[in-house]
Amino acid sequence: MSSLLVEETEIPDVKVTTPRKFGDRRGFFSEIYNRRDFAAAGLGVEFVQDNHSLSAEVGTIRGLHFQSPPFAQDKLVRVARGKILDVAVDIRRSSPTFGRYVAVELSAENWRQLFIPAGFLHGFCTLEADTEVLYKVTNYYSPEHDHGVAWNDPDLAIAWPPEAANAALSAKDAGLPRLRDLPRYFE
Repeated sequence: MSSLLVEETEIPDVKVTTPRKFGDRRGFFSEIYNRRDFAAAGLGVEFVQDNHSLSAEVGTIRGLHFQSPPFAQDKLVRVARGKILDVAVDIRRSSPTFGRYVAVELSAENWRQLFIPAGFLHGFCTLEADTEVLYKVTNYYSPEHDHGVAWNDPDLAIAWPPEAANAALSAKDAGLPRLRDLPRYFE
């Protein structure tokens, strides 16, 4: 029996996964990633790197980021502490959902994860202080292939939460271009 619940989103290639959690008086146990269960769900990817971020302030925005080929990455994003609005934007030019996004609330409490395939921008806004986000990726980080799009690009019209009004951004994220000014990385 699979220990993984998989839910569809408005963009079929982006999936919400929720691993089972077994608790007792000591706490809980959860198998957050099982290659066999993911393959059975049609998500047969091989992760090569785990990343962990801490965002101290509510309203911190990280993204919208992606890596271009040949270092494009699939991601599996989860929250260990706190809460985020996680966003994936389709930037595959030939896709019927090009320019559309999926936004999902992930938290330590709801235990949901977001699977984001290569060809998507990824970013999030913290909804609680001291939020810790962990994500697995299918390719190694490559500075030369690291790109992004402005989190508040009006063409994307992402419905960010009110916490984003006073967004805490990195200097890099504050200077990202709009999607329309981005070269075509994913045809």
